[in-house]
Order: sequence, then C-alpha cells, then structure tokens
Amino acid sequence: MFDPDEIERIRQAREAWEASELREFLARQPEARTEFRTGSGLPVQRVYTPADVAGTPFDAIGLPGQYPFTRGPYPTMYRGRLWTMRQIAGYGTGEDTNRRFRYLIEQGQTGLSVDFDMPTLMGYDSDDPRALGEVGREGVAVDTLDDMEALFAGVDLERISVSMTINPTAWILLAMYVALARRRGLDLDRLSGTVQADILKEYVAQKEWIFPIRPSMRLMRDMIVFCADHMARYNPINISGYHISEAGATSVQEVAFTMANGIAYVEEVTRSGVPVDRFAPRLAFYFVAQADFFEEVAKFRAARRIWARIMKERFGATRPESMRLRFHCQTAAATLTKAQPLNNVVRTALQALSAVLGGAQSLHTNGLDEAYAIPSELAMKVALRTQQIIADETRVTSVVDPLGGSWYVEALTSDVEREVLAILARVDAMGGTIRAIEEGWFQREIAESAYQFARRKAAGEQVVIGVNRHVEPPEPSPVEIHRVDPEVEARQVARVQAVRRRRDGARVEALLERLVAVARDPAANLLPVTIECVEAGATLGEVVARLRDLWGSYVERPVF
Repeated sequence: MFDPDEIERIRQAREAWEASELREFLARQPEARTEFRTGSGLPVQRVYTPADVAGTPFDAIGLPGQYPFTRGPYPTMYRGRLWTMRQIAGYGTGEDTNRRFRYLIEQGQTGLSVDFDMPTLMGYDSDDPRALGEVGREGVAVDTLDDMEALFAGVDLERISVSMTINPTAWILLAMYVALARRRGLDLDRLSGTVQADILKEYVAQKEWIFPIRPSMRLMRDMIVFCADHMARYNPINISGYHISEAGATSVQEVAFTMANGIAYVEEVTRSGVPVDRFAPRLAFYFVAQADFFEEVAKFRAARRIWARIMKERFGATRPESMRLRFHCQTAAATLTKAQPLNNVVRTALQALSAVLGGAQSLHTNGLDEAYAIPSELAMKVALRTQQIIADETRVTSVVDPLGGSWYVEALTSDVEREVLAILARVDAMGGTIRAIEEGWFQREIAESAYQFARRKAAGEQVVIGVNRHVEPPEPSPVEIHRVDPEVEARQVARVQAVRRRRDGARVEALLERLVAVARDPAANLLPVTIECVEAGATLGEVVARLRDLWGSYVERPVF
C-alpha cells in the first residue's frame, strides 16, 4: 500500500530514533514496565508507523459497505441512521416489564430487548416446583401466549424492533411472538428484531441448556429456515460472543469461538439443502465491549473481515448481504463493581464509545447498579443518556470508521485477525465446533483464560479502580436498588393455571402429540406445529417436557 523506498526510510528513521533520542530518554526515565500487551495478550509496540501496516493491502481495509466490510457493513453508517439504542429489561410479569418498556420508550429508546427469568429459560412453567423462588426474579416470566400479549401490550411490533434474550427455549418464544403477531393481524415480513437463540455458546460458556447438542442444532436450523421463509426482516439468531467473554475468554477467543459457532450453524442449515444466500443475510452477531478500548475497536473490525471471508471463501456466498456481519453490542457486565458503583458510569461510557467507533448496529449500555441487582429506572436512564450523549454531542458519528487508517488500529486489527484464524484452524483440525465442545476444548480454554485474569487481578497487575487500586472503606450502596415485588410469583402462577382451566385440553393434547411426531422426523420443521401449540394454550413447560421425553437432557463432560 506504500512505496517500498519510503517504508524503508521510515524503518531507518525509527531505528535511529530508538538508538539515540529514545535510548537517552529511557536512561533518565524508564517506562512503567518492560512489556506492554492488550487484554488478550497481544504485544503492543511503543509507537506505530506506516511500516507496521505496509503489508496490509488496501483491499483488506477497503471502504464502508464493501467487501470485506472492515470499515462497516453500510456505506453511510451513522451519518444515515444511528445504531438502535436497545436497553434490556425484564422482571416480574409481562405487565411489570411492559411498564419498564413504556418508560424507556418515553426516554428515547429506539429498540426493545427482553430478559426472561430462569424458569422460562430452562423450560419450566411458573407453577412447577422447580421454579419456586425464581419466578420473575432475573427476567420476565413467560409461560403462555397470554404472557406475551401482556409483555407487548400497546407496543407496535411493526414499528419497533424487539430482541429476546432466550436460548434453549428460543423456538417456543419465537413461536409465541409469531402467534401474537398473527393474533393482531400483523405482517410477519414487517417484524424486525432477533432471538438470541445461540445454543452452542451455552454449552461453551453460559451453561443454560436442556437438550443434547444434536437436537438443539436441529431447533436452530428450524428457526433459521422458518424465518428465511416467513420473516424477511427478522434475525433468527444472535451468534453470541458476549457470554463467552463474560465467562472469562479473551477478546481474541471471543471472536474466534463465536466464528466457530457461526460456521457450525451455517454448516447445519446448508447440510439440510438450503442455499447459503437464502438465509445468511439475516444471521446476526452479539459481542461485548470490554475494557481495552483500542483492542475492542480492532476486534469489531477484524470480526467483520473474518466473517466476510468465511462466507465467501468457505461457503461460496455470492450476495454481499450474506457476507456482511451486523452485530449488537453490550457493555461488559463483568467489569462492573460493587465498590464505588458510580465508577461504572465511566466504564460503561468508554466501552460504549468503543462499540460505536467499532461500528455496532445496536447497543445496550449497562446500568451503574447492575453489580447489585436488576437496574433501577434511574440507572437505565443514565445508561440510555450515555448513548444519546455519544450520538448527539461528541460528533463521532459524523465520519464513517473514524479510527480507520490509524497505524495502531489497522495493525491491531490484522493481529486480531491472524490470531482468530489460527484458532479456527485448530478447531477444524479437531473435527469442528461440535466435536470440540463435546471434548471440552472450548471450556478448558475459557477456564484457563479466566484463571489467568483472576491471578493478574489478585496480584494488582490487572488494575480495577476501587477494587485493587484507590480502594476506599466499604459503605452502604449510594444507589437505589431495584426490588422485585414478592407477590409476582403468586400472580404468575394464578395466570398460568387460569389458562389451563379455560383452554380446550383435548386440542392441546392432540397438538402436543403431533409435536412429538414432527420431532421424530429429522427433516421436518418444528416451528409451525409449535406455533399451533401455543395458539391453543399449551404452556412453554408442556412443550419442553414432551421433547425432553423424546430427546433426553444434556449432561456435560466435566472439564479439569
């Protein structure tokens, strides 16, 4: 990309500077440490010059909206449309969370994001004994279609996009969402949003699963194919690096393991005979914005470039939309501290800025009190205002990829890409993603990274302000903490039992039997019959129980 003679002149100038001025300065004032690295352990040089990016062809960087999309998936990026500001919410009953939705919309939020409670995630109805004490605590409880109706009461689903954070039971929540749209007479092709759905990252990192891996992959295939056929603007999956990172992976591992999962999903769908260009344009991603500012910007840029090349070279995609990586981003919950919680506002703002400079399509900023509990309304408003200040006051949205061309950022982008590709090659050599999960390889790699980070933090090498540096005596929390209404569980149990009493029990039973029959046919799609089940009043727990009886449950091989 640069004249070879000029590059050589720059190299010589740097060597002369290091031998004279720099050497003399270091003799008088040594640097803080002898070695500098990114959060992922990549070496960081003292200074970068054009010589560090001379081997990167311009086509690898390119222009926004063009392959390989390093500089962004769209030509104008935020000059034409800001990222979706999608603060997550979910607690209590559908009515409770609906009130929070309305509050956030009034404050200027432009997309909804739903957290579901643990029983809903794990496939148990609210009146199941195993749900006792957990109903509505970590998210909203959804047992039936009536709960979905209450959750989105007064929300125009054709005008606002909805993201649902749900994994092992994702296909049921999608079925309920479709059934609700049909009940309202909406056009499915006008619905926008996503279900997180990425079940492989559960086996790798988050550990919320129900069924064995193979039938879970079948459910993923069915969701992807159904949305490709019936929901033109809907993303059937967020392939998620966020939880991989929160479990302890480095940023490089986050991208590599997420790419490996993405490859497995594309292989699963194409193996069923569906052409890649038919479904790939609606695959979406979900990454975290961690603390290492420049590495995070480089990570997002590298992820786009890697995915574009995978789709084109490995899967033969021909449509630009199939190669274009679009991602939602959330600031890092793992960086939030109970000590000095107001510091979390600053952490979140800087992480959000790295997501914007890295080209996110959608962003959630964490509440300052999330180390304590579900965020309060005040914390959510501050988090939303953080995004709005970045969007409207900093002017960083005026230029597409404003850090593009930085010698450091471009070199770091290539460094991240190189390390990610090396990991993907290793996964391929092991026989692919599913085999690596079954053998516990991903899990061991994450555990080792988490252990090393914990050691550095305990030793003070990984600085956390308020925790191991600038520590103050503990005080009661200066922030208001969200409290869940203790009557939530009783109200939700009464609702699901009322649905069971008034529905046509014989019809529900017949549909559940048909669900099992369809599940026995590996080529059939489970979404249509699941939609019929929930429309008839079948509960989430009943649908899961029938398939658990058929497929069994997943038991993880211990990792040491």
